Amino acid sequence: MIRTPSPHRGKVLPGAPPGRPVGSTTVRVSDALGQFGEQVAARHLESAGLVILDRNWRCATGELDIVARDAGCLVFCEVKTRSSGAFGSPAAAVGPAKAARIRRLAASWLAAHPQGGCPVRFDVVAVSRAGGALSVDHLRAAF
Repeated sequence: MIRTPSPHRGKVLPGAPPGRPVGSTTVRVSDALGQFGEQVAARHLESAGLVILDRNWRCATGELDIVARDAGCLVFCEVKTRSSGAFGSPAAAVGPAKAARIRRLAASWLAAHPQGGCPVRFDVVAVSRAGGALSVDHLRAAF
């Protein structure tokens, strides 16, 4: 059987669910793990007193996981989730290039949502689920 590729395969068409390209019929395990980690992180932040302002905010250059307010400070949170320690700690995945990208995305978010000069902080929420035990580490002012 010869299969001809669809001219739309891999493209996101108007009206399609976000993050699901045409021709995609399954959710990857890494996507499900990431969504789980973001849910855990959001609950953790709310229980710590932060107010979630935005989740999975997207623009042309990328996505911010969580934008929150902590007292008078605006917090941009990157969530990293791991199901094992095989690839190191989740927080170690936020290197200088990723931090710079999040800063640029934060500037785009601020341009779209003027906040009147409040302080800004960049946090990492590391979620691990190794051996069935769930661990959440909130690293404030991580970068």
